Amino acid sequence: MTDAAPIRVLVLDDHQVVRHGLISMLNDEPDLRVVAEARTAEEALPLYRQHKPDVALVDLHLPGMSGAEFIATVKREAPDARFVVLTTFDSDEDIYQAFKAGAQAYVLKDSFRAEILQAVRAVHAGRELVPQDVAQRLKERRAPSTLSPRELEVLRLVARGESNKTIAAALGIGEGTIKTHLLNIYAKLGVSDRTAATTAAIARGIIRP
Repeated sequence: MTDAAPIRVLVLDDHQVVRHGLISMLNDEPDLRVVAEARTAEEALPLYRQHKPDVALVDLHLPGMSGAEFIATVKREAPDARFVVLTTFDSDEDIYQAFKAGAQAYVLKDSFRAEILQAVRAVHAGRELVPQDVAQRLKERRAPSTLSPRELEVLRLVARGESNKTIAAALGIGEGTIKTHLLNIYAKLGVSDRTAATTAAIARGIIRP
């Protein structure tokens, strides 16, 4: 039997110890080979274009451009690009943004070694690999609940305890418009007040505390 060429992998993670651990783990496998590594998405983009890896293993939360933004950028240039998201976060919003960007697999960093390797191989083979609980949460997430950029701005200021008057001044819009945005936010999050909106947004990973 002729040996197949190894699966070529790019590793993107801003934590050096994690990144080097992943590289060592992948390179220990005879059918996998790391061809590039990067600390930030900005560093990874030219490396991706140069090496054209079969699979990219991407952390979501990075300094500068996020992992989801990196995936979306590459997908615009290379629609067949394949990604495994590897992260410590498992909030609904993180999961949604990763798959919206174009990821094919979502694996937590505390997963067993075999699960991470399985994800890389599955994605290379053209399959999606999503844990059952993650798949259910994606199914339950309704697109209309997605907040607009302006609603996110308002919500972040609400979470800081700012009044409608202060928020209106900060964003250069009227208090009536702020009230309208808040009503939309409440409807999308399924809540009825500012405190509940903040709590729900943090729980779902829409905003960070």
